[in-house]
This record gives sequence, C-alpha cells and structure tokens, in this order.
Amino acid sequence: MPKIEELINEIKKLKKEKNAVILGHNYMDYSVQLVSDFTGDSYDLALKKTDAKIIVFAGVYFMAEQAAALNPDKKVLSPDPNAGCSLSDSLDPETLKRYKELYPNAPVVLYVNTSIYTKALADYIVTSSTAVKVVKKLNSDVIIFGPDANLANYVERQTGKKIVKVPPNGRCIVHANYTRQLVELARRKYPNAILMAHPESPLEVLQAADFVGSTNQMIQFAKESKYNEFIVATEIGMINALQLKVPNKKFYPLVTTESCACARCPYMAMITLEKIKRSLEEEIYEVRVPLEVAQKAKEAFERTVRLLEKS
Repeated sequence: MPKIEELINEIKKLKKEKNAVILGHNYMDYSVQLVSDFTGDSYDLALKKTDAKIIVFAGVYFMAEQAAALNPDKKVLSPDPNAGCSLSDSLDPETLKRYKELYPNAPVVLYVNTSIYTKALADYIVTSSTAVKVVKKLNSDVIIFGPDANLANYVERQTGKKIVKVPPNGRCIVHANYTRQLVELARRKYPNAILMAHPESPLEVLQAADFVGSTNQMIQFAKESKYNEFIVATEIGMINALQLKVPNKKFYPLVTTESCACARCPYMAMITLEKIKRSLEEEIYEVRVPLEVAQKAKEAFERTVRLLEKS
C-alpha cells in the first residue's frame, strides 16, 4: 500500500478513536482535503458546528486561532504553528490602535486574514465575499480597512467610500504576483476558458476577470455556470477543491508552480498529512486564546452577522 494511502487510513482511524474532526481549507493539498471532514474558506470552517472533542485545523495559524476563539469548549490543534500568513503578519494590534486614534469615528473593518489579537480590536470582520456588503451597510463614509490593500481597493471602487488602508501596502504573497500579462498568456493557452479571480488580486487582474469572488463563491459559480472550462486566479491549491466539488468541469491555474513559485503559498504547503497525523496522535500544538481576546473577537463576528442579516 502506498505511503499516502497508509497515512490517510491512519488519520481516519485516529479521528474515530479521538472523536476528532479535520477542517481543511480550500487551498490544502488534495490528500489533505481527502481526510478533511469539512472543506471551505477560513470563516465558514471556523463557524462549523461539531460534537467532536478535537478540531484539527488544516490551514494557516490565524485560522486555527479563530476556530479556538469561536469554539472555547473544543481542543483546537494546529498541525504546524509556524504556518503564518503574509497578510495576518502585516498588521499587529499596536499599528491598528494608532490608526484608530487618527480616525476615531471610523468603524474598523478587518479582513478575516488577521491574528485573533488584531481581530479583538475590530468592529466588523469580513471575508472576501462579505466585505463589500458590510461596508455598504455602514453609516460612515470613512472606513478603516485592513490588512489587504488589493481587497481594500476593490471595496473602495464598489462602495464609493473612503477606505483608509492599514497597513497601506498589505499584500498576499501569492496574489501580489499576478499581472495582466499572466492573464493574457493564460487566455491564449486556454481559449475556451473564462477567468475567475480572487479579490486579493491586483486591480489589473480583477478588471480582466469574468468573475470575481471568494473561494467558496468560485465553487458555487463553477457549479452553476454554463461554461465548462475555467482559469483560476488564486492559490493553486484551489484547483484541488474545485476538482473535488465540481468534477465534471476543467480548471486551470493562472500560473503553475513550474512557471512561478508564487503559485503555491509556502505557509499553506507546510500543512501535510504527516503533520496532521502527529498532531492527532500526540494532541500537540493546541491553540489557546485568552478569554477576553476571544470574547471581543467573537463580538465582532456576531456584530457582522447581525449587520448582514438586516434588510
């Protein structure tokens, strides 16, 4: 039996023995998605309700943090606590406090790709699929928004409001490398495919896209679309999620790891089957969030949900 199959079987056995579930982000390797009980974007996964005693979050560290904050009665494990995020790492609480002092009347809207300690200072926490909706609903023409500058620019264009970016140049190390030239090359290579782009991408890519949306929105769009071929402008692991959930259609990455190392997030790649197995076996790398911090972050999440539910 190949090693990968052995690992998958061992992990499945461990899950039963320990009453555990694995939450796998859409960007995870194909094998990791196969052992995941739920797959999706970081926000959806953090809100998953489960009777399991242990949650293993197969994603980068800020995702495990927010799962721990929203599930205080569970043991949340991170297979590799060194799996960071260029966006989350770009905004610390002290920087955000300074911006709040400069714009005391501006609501703080934070993208979900932030640390739990920074989230605790937010008024609202959004995903790429809810950012525009939330900002439109706020009774303020000036919004503090971080940490992704590309998403902030997209929100600004869609809402017409003044967006104060914090930090001014926060970028995802994957999407920041995408260009109009790469789009043109991909279109020539796949003439029958339409382009789906994540809003973390630069403006020139979003303007060239046929569809702009979050990872979950991409899956839904591909399922419902009349088209059968898609160029996917986001982290290359997304191809795994699309192939698993929309198996009857074809998906091509905007760039491959052969043409550009930027295609794969080095932090997402740190989460492997071997690390998941060890994390479960030894119940190591438990993520703990101080109660006060968790409560404030949870309030920001709940405030966002209430706002979105308003007509």
